[in-house]
Amino acid sequence: FASYYGDHMVLQQKPSGAVVWGHGELGAVVTLTLSGVSGLVIMEKTAQVKGPSGTWTTVLDPMDWGGPYALRAEQGLENVTLRDIYFGDVWLCSGQSNMAMTVLQVANASQELATAARYPYVRVFAAAPARSSVELEDLEQIDLPWSIPTAAENLGHGNFTYFSAVCWLLGRSLYEALGTPIGLVEAVWGGTPIEAWSSRRVLKACGLLEDTGRREGPQISLCHGACFNLKAAMCFVPPLNLALSSSTSPHQHLSGPQRPSVLWNAMIHPLLNMTLRGIAWYQGEPPFLCLGWSSPHCSTELSPALFWGTGEANTLLNTDQYNCTFPALIADWRWAFHTGSGGQTEPRLPFGFVQLSTYRHESADDSFARLRWHQTADLGVVPNARMPSTFMAVAMDLGDEHSPYGSVHPRDKQNVAHRLLLGAMAVAYGDKGFVFQGPFPTRAVLEVTRGLLNVTYSQELIWRQRDAQAFEVRGGISSPKSCRRGGSTDGGFSLPQVCCSSQASPCQWLLAPVVAVESHTVTLALSGCRTLVLGLRYAWAEWPCEYLACPLYNSQGLPAPPFL
Repeated sequence: FASYYGDHMVLQQKPSGAVVWGHGELGAVVTLTLSGVSGLVIMEKTAQVKGPSGTWTTVLDPMDWGGPYALRAEQGLENVTLRDIYFGDVWLCSGQSNMAMTVLQVANASQELATAARYPYVRVFAAAPARSSVELEDLEQIDLPWSIPTAAENLGHGNFTYFSAVCWLLGRSLYEALGTPIGLVEAVWGGTPIEAWSSRRVLKACGLLEDTGRREGPQISLCHGACFNLKAAMCFVPPLNLALSSSTSPHQHLSGPQRPSVLWNAMIHPLLNMTLRGIAWYQGEPPFLCLGWSSPHCSTELSPALFWGTGEANTLLNTDQYNCTFPALIADWRWAFHTGSGGQTEPRLPFGFVQLSTYRHESADDSFARLRWHQTADLGVVPNARMPSTFMAVAMDLGDEHSPYGSVHPRDKQNVAHRLLLGAMAVAYGDKGFVFQGPFPTRAVLEVTRGLLNVTYSQELIWRQRDAQAFEVRGGISSPKSCRRGGSTDGGFSLPQVCCSSQASPCQWLLAPVVAVESHTVTLALSGCRTLVLGLRYAWAEWPCEYLACPLYNSQGLPAPPFL
């Protein structure tokens, strides 16, 4: 069997068929047998060992959830039997250090670890951090083979190792909601940019690699400064040609490799034959700078000369290309998993992600705010036309200034996982009873004579914090003319854009104090911008609010996402 098949694993349940593959002697026939507890044979498949690397592949018939089963592979006189196998839903969790934070590191860690034994049907697997300059067929190394969850041995193995807290808490919640076995696959490395997780197709489409003349997979092409991702999904891409060097540091969990495609090659490409139900992603934060915490993996220097080798993630690297690289990565991974599984993984594989949390108080840098916006393909909410079948956990209200792992690594992963769960149930499982998005503006109306701006939201508003700095308007000098520009999204929202002139003069963002909040409307005072409003933004800061205390939420406790 290939490296990521083993005892205790979970294979994808119906309607998909689980792909099983392995290595053998070229030309030999491998017989695969699935049997139940009593030894009764449920199905038998045969596959021939082919190709220069000597591999065989077969697809099991779609199976109902449950188990345990035994899976036996025979080639001549040799045989291998995998036991305690269940069918359920398989989710891949990937990204950098906030996804790598283990259950040992989260808030209420001892309590979370103590409950592990209650979930024997949530199985966990972790690929070892690895890099490669070429696409690998199989994983080079495994940190954690398929395992039944235990506190010390796997969920709390160590800091930034295994098992991912966000992944575990999401999987545990999915099990509670669905009642079916859940298989969780971790493939993470801290301090890594999206470029390292992207195939060459993605990088080429977004202007981050020279044209290599290779044609592989779907063509994601550039046109008139915009990238078109399978279905005319546009994004601004200024021409770039960056020479990326490999990481200069040894294997580290917190400051990983920066070279383009090296993690795609070594950690994602080997998994493409796997049949998946969904993906969870947490990536984009800057590198961890120690901040007094001692670790053998801690990167203590950020030399400009070593910019590409010190764990710079996308708040510091290609920030304004993320509106191309992220949607393109999602589409490319979907195509690759669908193709690699012989069509068993659905083409619009549900993809959930965590919007960036916080880093520094009172920082004037807006790279966090820009990246949060770009995480939605500059549309504010997901799913949308450029990012269908996606869901997002807003995390800007979960800041943790006193985290022993640095403020960029907040310990509240329970709320993160809960918000991902809501999105997974609504988007991946089609349960319309789950509200998974916070309130988002649908329109804004300017009252010129009173100097007020009325912003209407999609949901009933809960006003938690009367923060005068949450809303800002962009003003200039011109004759007033109210207008609204909207762009529909899959989530049923419109992109708000308030303007008063077609000729926008240079201007600055000004605070717009909240003067009234009604059930669906926020009224803002435009004290410094009566004659012209060119733009409106909300929570546009690196640390926009304190813990669970952003200004606007819905009745389910979900924060309104930032917008521009």
